[in-house]
Amino acid sequence: MPQWIIDQPDKLTFEAVTALNVRIVAGRLAVLASDGPPSLEVSEIDTPPLMVEHDDDGRLTVAYKDLTWDGVLGWLRPGSRSITLTLTVPKECPVQVGVISASAVMAGFENHTGVKSVSGEIVLDGVSGEIEAETVSGPVESRGLVGDLRFTSVAGELTVAGGTPRRLRANTVSGRITADLELPPTGHVTLHSVSGAVVVRLPQDADTDVALRSTSGRLNSVFSGLSATSRPGARSLSGRLGGGMASLSASTISADVTLLRRDQ
Repeated sequence: MPQWIIDQPDKLTFEAVTALNVRIVAGRLAVLASDGPPSLEVSEIDTPPLMVEHDDDGRLTVAYKDLTWDGVLGWLRPGSRSITLTLTVPKECPVQVGVISASAVMAGFENHTGVKSVSGEIVLDGVSGEIEAETVSGPVESRGLVGDLRFTSVAGELTVAGGTPRRLRANTVSGRITADLELPPTGHVTLHSVSGAVVVRLPQDADTDVALRSTSGRLNSVFSGLSATSRPGARSLSGRLGGGMASLSASTISADVTLLRRDQ
């Protein structure tokens, strides 16, 4: 199995890559879908060195030796370990990315994409298929989402811009959720936050069942036809927009929930 130790700026190219696993601490990371030969380019790196392995089945691992996938969210070791790293692999390649404080951009993938971050900012640009994102306080931004996204965070924010999800599930403690969506007929969206505000924008001709709930937060909708109910410890706005083929559920404990309309 080919192995490399990267301790200075360098560039590598590989034969076929069937899966990618990246784990870094700090700095900047770009993981891009490409039709060209798979490649790795390190333009800046601190100590310790980065380990690269490309096994006989085509799995490519780029990581620090002592940073495991399961250990990303609990990382406590000192030192910055800053690196600037760019990887290109095929768009159908399953990808796993773990960062501590590094910012990461992932673009163009269509299979399974998994990302973990402690405080680093994550951007998912044109990523479709099945996506799982888990952070402590790091924000996640999804652009042009098509497929399934599951987001879990303590304090990290989720922003979905121009999303057409089949399934979107987001759960935060204090992180804000902002989603600009166009739901397909089978689209199913479930958003929950304890104390972070939830804001959703839909087209004016949306066809979806809506259920907005909060224990003590305010519920706001610019769409007419939703019915409001209120009793101690529970408020709700619910109803059907258009034909109601998709579904949207958004709930909080103490934060506001707002449903906006995108005029066409």
